[in-house]
Amino acid sequence: MNKSPDKSEGASGSPLVSRHVSLGWWFVSIYLSMGIALEVMHGFKVDWYLNVANETRRLMFTLAHTHGTLLGVLHLAFAFTLSRAARADGAWAGRASACLTGAAILLPGGFLLGGIVIYDGDPGRGVLLVPVGALLLLIAAITTAKNSRKN
Repeated sequence: MNKSPDKSEGASGSPLVSRHVSLGWWFVSIYLSMGIALEVMHGFKVDWYLNVANETRRLMFTLAHTHGTLLGVLHLAFAFTLSRAARADGAWAGRASACLTGAAILLPGGFLLGGIVIYDGDPGRGVLLVPVGALLLLIAAITTAKNSRKN
């Protein structure tokens, strides 16, 4: 008799895996939608987006879309890694999970906020979140690389 896994835990039996699968697909969906919105603004020649004076805004929004989509895919890769790792239930997994989730919010969010208000060609203060998000992403990647071996 086959026992189906608890829906709250996902197919792998780990709530952390299930969480990152869900987050990954949500981030991909949100940031791909943002990319579509950018294409629509481009197609309709929206001055607020395409004006030469707003080149910084265009760059910041493109970076937010790209980094957000990539981080969504990294959540899916992290979920796959957790499902294959021998020691996925350790403290390292929780730490890497928190860092990856923070990075997925701060990195693209910093680019997005930096592009909303620009100052003489410079991004807004929101861009200060980008290095913090990048550091969290680096911590998540190194933590996962060190602990993801299957023993």
